[in-house]
Amino acid sequence: MRIGIDARKLHDFGIGTYIRNLLRELAAIDRQTEYVLFTRPGDTGVAASLGENFRAVSDRSGPYSIAEQVSIPIAAKRQGLDLLHAPHYVLPALTPSKTVVTIHDCIHLMFPEYLRHRMGYAFARASLYTAAHKSDRIFTVSEQSKRDILKFFNVPPEKIVVTPNAIDDRFSTAPSPEHVVNMRERYQLSHSYLLYVGNIKPHKNLERLIEAFHLIRKEGRSELELIIIGDEISKLQSLRRAVHKYDIHRYVRFLGYVPQTTLAVLYRLADVFVFPSLYEGFGLPPLEAMASGTPVVTSNVSSLPEVVGDAAVLVDPYKAESIADGILTVLRSTHLRGELSKRGLERVKAFSWARSVQRVREVYGEVLA
Repeated sequence: MRIGIDARKLHDFGIGTYIRNLLRELAAIDRQTEYVLFTRPGDTGVAASLGENFRAVSDRSGPYSIAEQVSIPIAAKRQGLDLLHAPHYVLPALTPSKTVVTIHDCIHLMFPEYLRHRMGYAFARASLYTAAHKSDRIFTVSEQSKRDILKFFNVPPEKIVVTPNAIDDRFSTAPSPEHVVNMRERYQLSHSYLLYVGNIKPHKNLERLIEAFHLIRKEGRSELELIIIGDEISKLQSLRRAVHKYDIHRYVRFLGYVPQTTLAVLYRLADVFVFPSLYEGFGLPPLEAMASGTPVVTSNVSSLPEVVGDAAVLVDPYKAESIADGILTVLRSTHLRGELSKRGLERVKAFSWARSVQRVREVYGEVLA
């Protein structure tokens, strides 16, 4: 049996986390199947770290390009694949083998206004339609995301398999005291702070988070800082304008991308983790914060209530006042912070990469049978 996996997004923020854990767990449970990984030229070495039954094939085609619509099917045919897994919604229509696809969310269809131009929306809709209808099975990461796929595409419900995301083990492991001291000094963490982690995109709702932070400081919480971690900050200048509008630029820090070992410490030292997103297929950062023992405030929409259960304070993400009230409720109650921390540590146990990837591997076998 020869299975191909498109691993070109190995280092992406969200999809990359999914791919890395998929490969790691497959390597742990399956030493018999031959896996062919389509990677960027610089990532071919990943196969050797996984095992003898993994090998990499370099592919230079760009994401969301015409080139990948040709190069991936040609490579699949040349490699004699029995099955190709596309871990993102782009599944080339000409792929000759059986296929499975992971559709993490329907963000482009839910919020088309956030795409830069109409062509982007047309491409996303066509790609999602092809993936949903051509694939032999669809993986998605939450029941909410499954409902969204069924809303937009006429596919049988039984074709969709929910395999939730989970956290990386390093967020559950306490860093050494020396590492914590080093991170405090390196990032000058001398004040209490709120933390946001994730992509810097419009649906992440960071302008309202900044407004909410302004309201919190007006309530007398002048000791607080807001730390925002994520990529592509330079592409959303409206965030910096919002910070200057409220004259809080001295208290809002944009750190950009940080390594996971650093992120694990930043989670643990935060007073509250805030994630006011308008839409998520799953929403992994709240779970990572919970695993770190940090109380979480997040949105009451999309998949987020499904993910966090009763282990977070839920707020209306469309109202800055609601976000601020949720954060202040946590900051003002030592008892609530302790309860949220305890519930969060218990909640993360419900999610496991090992269980999810075991189900993925079972579906590979079902499709090929």
